[in-house]
Amino acid sequence: MIRHTVVFTLKHPLQSLETKRFLHDAKKILTGIKGVTHFEQLRQVSPKNDYQFGFSMEFADQAAYTRYNEHPDHVAFVRDRWIPEVEKFLEIDYVPLGFG
Repeated sequence: MIRHTVVFTLKHPLQSLETKRFLHDAKKILTGIKGVTHFEQLRQVSPKNDYQFGFSMEFADQAAYTRYNEHPDHVAFVRDRWIPEVEKFLEIDYVPLGFG
């Protein structure tokens, strides 16, 4: 299993229609890609960093994650929405540890 996470800040004001539209469209597009499970949109509240939002999703294995990354809907979302509308981001992908 791979848990794909990203924290990010949008170029739009926090409570704007553009922000709401971005989050709505992201959920619709990304959850429509086969292999995406446990998709969550999160609001970042820690004072330890200044990111606004987070996405988290899981994939059964590396092959599913690779298919997601290469899927035309994901590629188009990154090109048409993510790059123009996201100010900054940090992406982290996790796999469970095999002990403990």
